[in-house]
Amino acid sequence: MEATKVLDAKGLSCPMPIVRIKQSIGDLNSGEILEVHTTDKGSQKDVSAWVQSTGHELLQTEEDAGVFKFWIKKA
Repeated sequence: MEATKVLDAKGLSCPMPIVRIKQSIGDLNSGEILEVHTTDKGSQKDVSAWVQSTGHELLQTEEDAGVFKFWIKKA
């Protein structure tokens, strides 16, 4: 999937991945995609809940060798 911006949040613990996502998505225009990489297992639930509460769209998630990847489309 083609992302407008990639955020490397690996090694950060809750709530820092969400804080960084919030900052990064603020730099995007509506409809652009933020790709996020984290290593915090809790981020799976946290990112999903944050996206639902903010109106953005979680397009895809995957796990690759302990790295959780999320593609978020800005509302």
